[in-house]
Amino acid sequence: MWTQCWLDYAADKISDEYKNYFTGVSMPLGEDTSSCYEELKKASASWFGLALDKADAETSGIILKLVAREDFQKIVDNEGTDLQKKSFEDDDIKRDSYCISRCDKKLVVEAMYAPGLIFGCFRMLSLIRLGEIKVWDTHLEIPSNPVRMLDHWDNMDGSIERGYSGNSFFYENDEIIINERTRDYARLLASLGINAVAINNVNVKNAATELIGERYISKVKELTDLFMSYGVKMYVCINFASPIDTAIGSADPLNEQVQDWWNKKAREVFRIIPNLGGFLVKADSEGRPGPMTYGRTQADGANMLAKAVAPFDATIIWRCFVYNCQQDWRDLTIDRAKAGYDYFGTLDGSFADNVILQIKNGPMDFQVREPVSPLFGGLSKTRQMLEVQIAQEYTGHQIDLCYLIPWFKEILSFDTYLPAEGDSTVAGIISGRAGRQLRGGMVAVTNTGNDENWTGNDLAAANLYGFGRLAWNTELTAEGIVSEWTALTFQGLENEDKETICNLELSSWHTYEKYTSPLGIGWMITPHDHYGPNIEGYEYDRWGTYIRADWEGIGVERGPEGIGYSLQYRSPNKEKYSDIETTPDELILFFHKTPYTHRLKSGKTVIQHIYDTHFEGYAEAVEMQKKWNSLEGKVSERVFANVSERFDRQVKNAREWCDIVNSYFYRRCGIPDEKGRKIY
Repeated sequence: MWTQCWLDYAADKISDEYKNYFTGVSMPLGEDTSSCYEELKKASASWFGLALDKADAETSGIILKLVAREDFQKIVDNEGTDLQKKSFEDDDIKRDSYCISRCDKKLVVEAMYAPGLIFGCFRMLSLIRLGEIKVWDTHLEIPSNPVRMLDHWDNMDGSIERGYSGNSFFYENDEIIINERTRDYARLLASLGINAVAINNVNVKNAATELIGERYISKVKELTDLFMSYGVKMYVCINFASPIDTAIGSADPLNEQVQDWWNKKAREVFRIIPNLGGFLVKADSEGRPGPMTYGRTQADGANMLAKAVAPFDATIIWRCFVYNCQQDWRDLTIDRAKAGYDYFGTLDGSFADNVILQIKNGPMDFQVREPVSPLFGGLSKTRQMLEVQIAQEYTGHQIDLCYLIPWFKEILSFDTYLPAEGDSTVAGIISGRAGRQLRGGMVAVTNTGNDENWTGNDLAAANLYGFGRLAWNTELTAEGIVSEWTALTFQGLENEDKETICNLELSSWHTYEKYTSPLGIGWMITPHDHYGPNIEGYEYDRWGTYIRADWEGIGVERGPEGIGYSLQYRSPNKEKYSDIETTPDELILFFHKTPYTHRLKSGKTVIQHIYDTHFEGYAEAVEMQKKWNSLEGKVSERVFANVSERFDRQVKNAREWCDIVNSYFYRRCGIPDEKGRKIY
């Protein structure tokens, strides 16, 4: 069996003041909101032992109500913040918006469309559990982003690329699994307001190429319908090169036969699955063929597919993870970091309206810290989606605790200085507040699998919950989100023990950063597996992942006198990153080849900072383990054992990082630690 994560109603102690509301529920006619009714019945049975029946509005204590657009607009005008009113201008956002209100006899959820009612119903139950619906309260919720998505890197044999929580719960032995766990997963997404999910690995291979073919299409339809019943649109990752394996023998997007093949395929798919959200595509990346194979642009490839799916109101999500993965480490003029902007920057405005570019948060690959991709702000006429990773590929494999929401908050608040009437931060761009032509959303490579607790480490579920809540409302704080997750997940704990868990989560990203890669350099990690230290593991490889350490200093010179990556940003970020004196310390080794003796803004030299942070990071990991141990007998035995075993491994990992990194750099530069600590 599997846990219910933050939807475990059985452990709740709900005040009797809510009992009288569960006398009946009034449902709208003609819309599929059955998932709302089923969820309300679960809660009613768990909390009060009551069977909840449908009834009319007059006798019901709970009313789910679809309202006309003009009536909901009045609610927004009266109750909305300026930010909510701006977001509400987008029709896709209107689809998911809702309002929850309470009077002395009624709990009411109002929305214009069924997805809004579904998300509102789940949120109402969460607010009841949190004790945050007072009599005469109104809770207006308008999502920040049109698309709030999870990407699964699940393979049809049941494995998961970069998965750390067991195997896939979607696939086994090249068959699609649809069962109660699938439904529980859809419930988890609906409770967060996630409205899109891609169900297979972007590296489409073997049986997955047939997900849009006759072999699997009926099961894909069944899965699509299940997700849609919870307000979630499903996407399928497709192989751009599929026509190569036909008599056509080509995937050239300007070849009319290739275009006809995709047009026919789209008609076949959407005739059977009219509610499919669209396709997610990775092309010209890490050895995969794409439009550039034929001398075409990324826009040529994306627009060919966009034209094929446009008649069905579907979307093409096109990943921007395109770079030369056959680099020569000897060539100091090539920089992987520049590739995304080089390939996509000149194509701004040339993508179809139903194409969204999926852009990784940084120019490299989900490192513990990177600068924000210059495509955000560099593109002013193209729809964009921020891609982050909650599967902890480079941040501890869900062994090491690393709550990433504080990092995501920094990314969202980064000011790109895009000339715009509205908000020029990353959050403003992806939401469309900086310009309607930019609107896209947020997507995370997810951290789930078929482990009992879904996320491998019970505490890693905070990243799944946190991403969903932050994608819904980018104004939420990392502190508020983790407090809410803790309260919903560990209902029986005393407040001081909940605070212990919150503090563990909130400190964990900085702790992990301290004992791993310093000052933005990244990549000092075991190749391929990406867990544990290997300082030069990628140094002489083909992936463009270099640290360039020698006896004098470390870092890649990406300023104007070097590779020139800093020039891809808009001013004043361009000038800030171009000068070592104005570059933020936490990114200095990413942007500049820096002497070990260079003094940071903290007053420390680079080498002393490396020594200090690695000793501190290890010490903090040990302290985190002690704090967790204080919860023995307070959290369940299963949870305590699961997290304790992970902390045992995290402390060992932190020690390895500390000793190997410090020893490596001491041997490189010969500069001793000012504090005389043991370095090998």
